Amino acid sequence: MATTPRHEFYETDERLTLSVFDKGANPDEVSIKFTPTSVTYEHGDKKLELDPLMGEIDPEASAYTVGKVKVEIRLAKKTQGRWVYLVRSPESEAKILPSTAAAGSTTANKRQHKNWEKVSDQILKADKEKTLTDDPNAVDSNKAFSELFQHLDEDAKRAMLKSYTESGGTTLSTDWEDVKKGTVPIRPPDGQEWKQWG
Repeated sequence: MATTPRHEFYETDERLTLSVFDKGANPDEVSIKFTPTSVTYEHGDKKLELDPLMGEIDPEASAYTVGKVKVEIRLAKKTQGRWVYLVRSPESEAKILPSTAAAGSTTANKRQHKNWEKVSDQILKADKEKTLTDDPNAVDSNKAFSELFQHLDEDAKRAMLKSYTESGGTTLSTDWEDVKKGTVPIRPPDGQEWKQWG
């Protein structure tokens, strides 16, 4: 005997997305039939028949995707609006809500046609790297070293390059008298170990 799989839906004015929870469903064995007033889902001993649907759909524009946990069925509505219920019954007959676009409300239209490009630009601007002017704790290390390097004398520049290179980036010194005595040892941070690669 066929069992009815657990299912739920959400909708927009143009489309209703139905999730049928059928974990591990084999895409080759899933059968979904669309008619203007119904949708039928079958897989093994599981069957879900929604007839008559609350509103009419366009079978050609409707589709589905079989996932690991659920099968997502996308129903393209023929008439814009909210169904509220999946199937029609005497109580639900009057429950279809008109489309916000059809209602002609200026505020609804503004909300519906949100400029997502502008929103993403604002987010990206907010996420940009903070400068020292914006945040006193933000430091651009490359810029800081570059500015420091430009204002040093030749011995200090030589000391910086020698200490940084020989220590594998673990030491940075501007004291040429100390650095010129020999190879600058590698000093990894506490709790870390230096390894030579290659």
